[in-house]
Amino acid sequence: MKKFFYTGLVSALVLLQSCGSKSGQTPKTAEQTQKAEPVETLVLGISSIDRDVEYTATLLAWEEIHYAPASPGRIDNIRVEIGQTVKKGELLVEMDRTQLHQAEVQLKTLETDFARIDTLYRAGSIAGQQYDQMRSQLEVLRSNVAFLSGNTRLVAPFNGVVSGKYFESGELYSGAPVAMVGKAAILSIVQIDRLKLTVPVSEKYFPKIKNGMPATVVCDIYPDKRFVGKVFNIYPTVDALSRTFNIEIAIENTDRLLRPGMFSRVTLSLDKEEALLLPANAILKLQGSNDRYLFVEENGTAKRVSVEVGKRFDDKVEVISSQIKAGDKLIVKGQARLLDGMKVEVVKNHTN
Repeated sequence: MKKFFYTGLVSALVLLQSCGSKSGQTPKTAEQTQKAEPVETLVLGISSIDRDVEYTATLLAWEEIHYAPASPGRIDNIRVEIGQTVKKGELLVEMDRTQLHQAEVQLKTLETDFARIDTLYRAGSIAGQQYDQMRSQLEVLRSNVAFLSGNTRLVAPFNGVVSGKYFESGELYSGAPVAMVGKAAILSIVQIDRLKLTVPVSEKYFPKIKNGMPATVVCDIYPDKRFVGKVFNIYPTVDALSRTFNIEIAIENTDRLLRPGMFSRVTLSLDKEEALLLPANAILKLQGSNDRYLFVEENGTAKRVSVEVGKRFDDKVEVISSQIKAGDKLIVKGQARLLDGMKVEVVKNHTN
C-alpha cells in the first residue's frame, strides 16, 4: 500500500513539472504577487506659526493696601467686614478722637490769640519776632490737627474688597506688625476688578517684549477659558543670577472669576516661523513606546519616517524631521495597514 502511494506522488510531481515546462511559465515571487494598498495622500506645504513661550505666575491684586493709622490708639468702630465691597472715599474705621479734640481746642485758642497779635503787629505795637513765632506755632498746630484728623477716620483709598480684618471695635491698636501680613494693619483692601502678574522672562527675549503686547492667561480651575492680558511694564534690568527680567501683565477681571493668589500659565507669542503642519491622524505611535512615525509615498511605495511632535494647532500638529520636506506626499488614509517598503496605489491626492 505504501509503495503504491509513493509511486503515485512521484508521478504527479513529474506531470506538474512537465506541464509547467511546456507552457514556458515560471513561478512568481512574493514581491511580484503583492497587491498594492490603496491610499490617499496629502502634498505637504509650509505654514507660518506663532512661536510661543509659556511661563507660570501667580495672580496679584492690581492694588493692595494694609490699612492702619500712623499712631497707636483705641479703635472706636470698624464699619466693614471681610469680603465687603467698598468704594473710594467710604469711611472704614473710626479711631478714638480724644487727641484730635484736644488739638482742635488748642488750635481754636491759638487762632484767637493770633488774630489779636496780628492786629497789634499791623499797628506796630509788637515786634516782628514775636509775631513770627506765633504764626509758626499756628502752622504747626494746624498741621497736627490735619494729621490727627486723617488718622482717626480711615477712608477707602480706591474701589476694592476687604480681604483682611485683624481687630474688632473697642480694641487697642498698638502699631505692632500683624503676623498674617507682616505689617501693622487694621484692615487689608484689594482691588480685584483688574489683576496683574509679574512674570520672569528669559533675557534672550528682551528685544521682543513690548508694552501693549498681548498675553494669554490660563488658570487650572478654568481649563477651557482663555483670559487676555497686556504687558504694561517692562523692568529695565536683568537679574544677574537667573538671567531673567520681569514684566508686568494687566488682566481685566470685571466679572471677578479670577482671584489674587491663583496659579496661572502665561503664554506670549514672541515670533513667527515656518513649520510643517500635518493632520494629527496621519501620525502613528509605536505600541509600547513614545516613538512617532508616518508614511510618505515615493515611487509607488510607502516609506516610513520617524518624526518628533511639536506644537498642536486644533486638528493639526507640527512635526520635526530632517527626512520630510514641502512637496512630499504624506499618506493620510490607509497608513495603519502599511509596512515600510510596501507597494501603494494613490487613489486620491489632496493639496494642503
